[in-house]
Parts: sequence; C-alpha cells; structure tokens
Amino acid sequence: MKSGHDDRQVRHWEKRPEKNWEGFQFNQPYEKGLHRLKEVLGQTNYDPATLWQWGTMQARAVIEILKTVERKFGREGQQAIFESLRGVGYEVGRQITAGTTIPGNMTDAEWVSFYVTVINRIAYASLETPQIEGDEKVSFHIDWCPHQDHYRAFDCRVQRYFVQGMLEAGIDFTRSQGRSAVWDVAFKTTIPSGSETCFFEICLGDADETRRWAEYTRILEDKALQIAAKESGSK
Repeated sequence: MKSGHDDRQVRHWEKRPEKNWEGFQFNQPYEKGLHRLKEVLGQTNYDPATLWQWGTMQARAVIEILKTVERKFGREGQQAIFESLRGVGYEVGRQITAGTTIPGNMTDAEWVSFYVTVINRIAYASLETPQIEGDEKVSFHIDWCPHQDHYRAFDCRVQRYFVQGMLEAGIDFTRSQGRSAVWDVAFKTTIPSGSETCFFEICLGDADETRRWAEYTRILEDKALQIAAKESGSK
C-alpha cells in the first residue's frame, strides 16, 4: 500500500496537502445512520469489517439485478435501473453539498478535486491519491477499492450510474454558486482489468460537446444488451 496511506493519526478522508482543503465545505452523507453507527462502535463489540462483507453483498445484488433486467426487458429495463442508480448518486451529491458555499479564493479545479475526494474516500470508501494538475485538469488514482476483489472489469459499469448522479449534483451546486465551468471525466485504467490502480482524469470541457463519460456509458450499455440478448437466446 502507498506510504501516503499509512498515517494512522488521521482518518483516511480527513487530510489533503493543499492549503484550500481546509476551506472546503462538505457534509457527511447519510449523517443520521453514520451517527448511529458511531454509537454502536463505541458501545459494543461490533466488528466494522463485516460492513465490507454486507456492502459487497449489496453491490453484487445490484449487478445481478441489472443483468437480469437487461435479459428480460432489454434497453427499457436497463434505463430503469440507470435512472434509479443515478437518482441515488444525485441524492448523495446533494447531501454532500447542501448548505455549503465555495470560498471565493478556491479555484474551480480545486473544488472539483476536493468534491471528488469526498466521493472517493467517503461515498466509495476507497483509498485515493489525487492531484491538481492545473486550472483545467485534475486526476486521481484509486489505490484500493472495496469492490476490486469481487468485481469483474465489466461490472464497474454499475458504478458509472451512481457517479453520473453525483456529477450532475456537483454541476447543479457549482452553478448555484455562480461557477459555470463544465468538467469531463475519463478513466484510463482499472484494477479489475489488471492495473495497479484505477486512474481517472477530469478535464475542463465544452458544454456543447458530448461528455466522454456519458458517451462511454452508452457504449457499455450497448455491449451489455448484446451480451444479454445472447444469454437469453441460449436459455
């Protein structure tokens, strides 16, 4: 594991080296349940590692639900799942940003990178190495993901639906703050495909162009429907 993750004095989501990180405002998603969990952890012998096992079961269930619906209902069923998962992602993004403001001295690139850090480290419970490469580009490595040992590479498409909603929530929030920048996300490598990390780039985009993230999602959806049709035909 990277040395950047070995400081046991702080929780993995608390610290970034940039000065403006201290001014970044965010909320913990699902705060009521989180508070309850902390009470349980402080008062009982509950092993928090079982949350990973429970979460993996939920994640595997979502994948199987999507595949079953694609086989039985085709694109209409696929889109129904997409809307459901995107809605959950949007809800999480709204919870993270609700009631917050963007400091005037914080650049768009900084805010986007910090927002994505909260998504990666808290909502996705992952270890992340982020980098602000300039005013028009940020990136991050996912060094460990809870799904990496039980997901196939193609299964990661499910997470795109959640992320779509989180991105849309972020865009709506920044517009409410008078920020008009549009950002485009692209992945370069994934752990389930055999890479050491999942590597993503987020670049300043053009609102009139097709977003790379959404376009690649459509490509994956078409491929999934082709697989579903073959599986249905063989049964």
